[in-house]
Amino acid sequence: MNTEEQIQEYINSQHEPKRTDMQELHRIILELIPESQLWFLDGKNSEGKTVSNPNIGYGFHTMQYTDGKTRDFYQVGMSANTTGISIYILGIEDKNYLTQTYGEKIGKASVTGYCIKFKKLKDINIEILQEAIQFGLQQNT
Repeated sequence: MNTEEQIQEYINSQHEPKRTDMQELHRIILELIPESQLWFLDGKNSEGKTVSNPNIGYGFHTMQYTDGKTRDFYQVGMSANTTGISIYILGIEDKNYLTQTYGEKIGKASVTGYCIKFKKLKDINIEILQEAIQFGLQQNT
């Protein structure tokens, strides 16, 4: 199964309304980053143990660890969680930026240094989410 098929299977496995919300977010992110590399991580480590929720990734970013090692990863990620959906925006150096810039404007969401978590798409301002994603993408160019 290729990456696009894995992504579609993951989205389709969600219950409504999360399934429809994730499908819409997938469409929106692909519109923002049309030529992006797609990733699907099943949430399992090399031993097959579940270590995170499965997630969909978009774009390409090289993460730099404090010990000097690097890892190729996605720029923007999306994952279903127990209460809703998480959007990950990686590569922003100022860990307060998302919270300070978008936290008050985005709607009913929890905003951290790299994650925007919300229950339903209708609970947030989608244009503000798109702005946050665009900002994150500009940090990685």
